[in-house]
Amino acid sequence: MQPTYDRRTLLLGGSALLGLAACGPGVAADNPNIATAANEARYRTAPERTFTEAQWRQKLPGQAYGILRHEDTEYPDTGPFNNERRKGTYSCAGCDLPLFKSEWKFEHDGWPSFFDVIKENIGVKVDRQLLEIRTEYHCARCLGHHGHVFPDGPRPTGLRYCNNGYALKFKPA
Repeated sequence: MQPTYDRRTLLLGGSALLGLAACGPGVAADNPNIATAANEARYRTAPERTFTEAQWRQKLPGQAYGILRHEDTEYPDTGPFNNERRKGTYSCAGCDLPLFKSEWKFEHDGWPSFFDVIKENIGVKVDRQLLEIRTEYHCARCLGHHGHVFPDGPRPTGLRYCNNGYALKFKPA
């Protein structure tokens, strides 16, 4: 018996693939211009490292749980910070660790994107979940997934940290 798909399923699946394809190929995790996984060692004893799944589910609202704890991706143009223009700092929604400054933000493909990051506050790993190899980055303290880094950003770094908006908190200056 063959599976059947309705139009809604096909449209939603197709738009999800288009959204993921918009992120493009990643950069090598050993690139000296991005943070390293060694940053995580500084936070080895952080209380967030001992949270259970139930504690995370209680702490994180809505989509933030799926993104930060299970590497989900929000649909493009649905996150809360696409149109944020104020000066301030973007922090991890899981543990409040500062990750980005507002002056590093730029518009790209429906997700908050940044050309630089507070390097000591993120870790990276190779992501092979799709048909290509990408570089995933996450919060060094709570290990929450944030997005992927790509080599198509603006100067001065040439990098694009493509972040899920629901994985962030914004603190105005």
